[in-house]
Amino acid sequence: MQPGSTAPTSLHLDAQALRARLADPARIPRDRASPEDDLDRAARAGGRTVPAAVLVPLVVRPQPTVLLTLRSARLNSHAGQVSFPGGRMEAGETPEEAALREAEEEVGLARALPQVLGRLPTLLTGTGYLVTPVVALLRPPFDLRHDPGEVEEPFEYPLSSLLDPAAPERRRQEFRGRMREFWVWPHERHYIWGATASMLVTLAGVLRDQA
Repeated sequence: MQPGSTAPTSLHLDAQALRARLADPARIPRDRASPEDDLDRAARAGGRTVPAAVLVPLVVRPQPTVLLTLRSARLNSHAGQVSFPGGRMEAGETPEEAALREAEEEVGLARALPQVLGRLPTLLTGTGYLVTPVVALLRPPFDLRHDPGEVEEPFEYPLSSLLDPAAPERRRQEFRGRMREFWVWPHERHYIWGATASMLVTLAGVLRDQA
């Protein structure tokens, strides 16, 4: 799909095509293309990074969606923000194992249900988390029972909106004395921005290549 074109009215989530597209994360265009940006983020985090992983579940419905969560306002970090299920990797874990474990702990998603397809490029957050997004297909029916201590609510975002090149808005705001640019995705109830919005921009590019 070319920039400026309209989003497809429907999308067939082809596991084989997506797995091939995700086979080499280093070749997937990142939202943050500059390595200097990552170095700057690492410096602001004190030069230390924490390995983390999130699950990016593509829900296979007649009109597909992506599963997101609203984090609990009681959390010490990123409280009340929209995110994917995920968190810190434990010693000896792969990103896939960590993402599936965290999704089970946060929203009660059984580890055997997501069909893991591959990874998006890693992303370094301003708080020092080096996050690996793990993409998976999730086929209904499934039952979610979220942990209220971590998640306020899980919700689904339509891929039809994600595939619309005009949907995300680029904004600028001063943060810690410097002007920063970031994406915001439209939603009637939630403010989707930051690292999650950046991952969604990258994911949208992968899905458009398949469309």
